[in-house]
Amino acid sequence: MKNKQYFLVAFIFLFSCQMGGNRADAEQERIPSAEPKDPTKIYNLMGEELPPKQLTEEARAKHEKNLSIARSNYEANPDSLDLVIWYGRRLAYLGRYLEAIDVFSAGLEKFPTSHKLRRHRGHRFITTRQLEKAISDFEMAAFYSVNEENAIEPDGLPNRLNKPLGNDKFNIWYHYGLAHYLSGRYDKAISAYRKCMEFSDNNDLLTATSYWLFMTYKKIGNSALADELLNAISNEMDIVENTAYLDLLLLFKGEKDVDKLMNNAFPEEGNIDPTLGYGIGNWYQQQGDTERSNEIFLRILDSSYWDAFGYIAAEAELVTAFPVPIS
Repeated sequence: MKNKQYFLVAFIFLFSCQMGGNRADAEQERIPSAEPKDPTKIYNLMGEELPPKQLTEEARAKHEKNLSIARSNYEANPDSLDLVIWYGRRLAYLGRYLEAIDVFSAGLEKFPTSHKLRRHRGHRFITTRQLEKAISDFEMAAFYSVNEENAIEPDGLPNRLNKPLGNDKFNIWYHYGLAHYLSGRYDKAISAYRKCMEFSDNNDLLTATSYWLFMTYKKIGNSALADELLNAISNEMDIVENTAYLDLLLLFKGEKDVDKLMNNAFPEEGNIDPTLGYGIGNWYQQQGDTERSNEIFLRILDSSYWDAFGYIAAEAELVTAFPVPIS
């Protein structure tokens, strides 16, 4: 991929000049998101166009069928908030993120105070690297949700138990924190994740929130508060979805082997795991081995999973480490 070639050159020539010291300074280094050069295309944080989402034939057929149903339902009743949301979600599962954003935006013209629509549109603004727009949506979602009853959010991609684990307010604050984290606004990310803890009412949600909050505390150099989070984490936790986050927290706790997790993240055969990979890269970064961490971030960017949060976070790390304009 072109972006890997760019960063490989940057890594060779700029590593010796890379800024050291307290990672809290990175807030001043982060490059903010910008408007896409072409609104019909998706770009990474380096300004390079991203390819269409890759799906297996089986997955694509399944998502196309679900989209057809969602579209028909929406067209039959376009004034239904739930049907607007599902139409946009089904588009997103096919990688048609910009179309999903358009559907959510059209829905907001009818339902301007819907925290659910803003939560979903904000999520896809993160996917498309439009971080400022994501932050704005989550701010409004948080505002409009204050007096609303919290509810379980239905899954579009059911887990092995076919049991939804997330809730509306968790998803608002979780993604709000992530948008700030990717932008390098770590203090604001911490505030969002601490609020998110109030809605992290099962082990999967607690583990996910703890992971990103741990990472953020480490970024500002507050190891004491970061390590406090590990007290609630154990290998005995019953986890349905977020096993990668649990494994990473146990790695930071000293109870997992980094080499074994590397093999899981980057198997010789099969798909890589950007979530595990990004966390391992951060583990090496926290050990002071920035050369190794950047190598891992580069490996993530050489994969096709550009819509994964771990992939976007790896981009943000490398843009921060090597702020060289791209021609």
